[in-house]
Amino acid sequence: MMQQTFTLRKFSPGDLQNVIQINRVCLPENYTDFFFVDLHQRFPETFIVAEHDEKILGYIMCRIEVGLSNFGFGGLVRKGHVVSIAVLPQYRRRGVAQAIINRALEGMEYYKAKQGFLEVRVTNEAAISLYKKLEFEITRTINGYYSDGEDAYVMTKKIA
Repeated sequence: MMQQTFTLRKFSPGDLQNVIQINRVCLPENYTDFFFVDLHQRFPETFIVAEHDEKILGYIMCRIEVGLSNFGFGGLVRKGHVVSIAVLPQYRRRGVAQAIINRALEGMEYYKAKQGFLEVRVTNEAAISLYKKLEFEITRTINGYYSDGEDAYVMTKKIA
């Protein structure tokens, strides 16, 4: 396998159409242009793209929320929510997703989040195993979370 080199940087508005294209190719959950732009404006430290030769290979976008701890302790906490993450199929299994998640977690720390969380399809074994490797744990299941009726696991990780 050739070693893929890629760099990470914060999303910029000029990336919008590329990110939307990756979202449409990779995921059934698609969003409006406004949704992407709004998350970038509010939480730029957690909207990261991976690129190689000026081509965007993947992205992650997150928001910071305040809510009950997903670990069932201690009232309200600040949480980083991974809203969407996608890597183009031909660039998977090269460390791109792992790298952008780790960078987003640093961004969550910047916003003083105590935990990071995401939803993942219960059948998405590749993603679940990656998240477990990154020390996320399954904290609950949401029945019928996705528009096609599939359940989601909520996976949560403590942040320093």
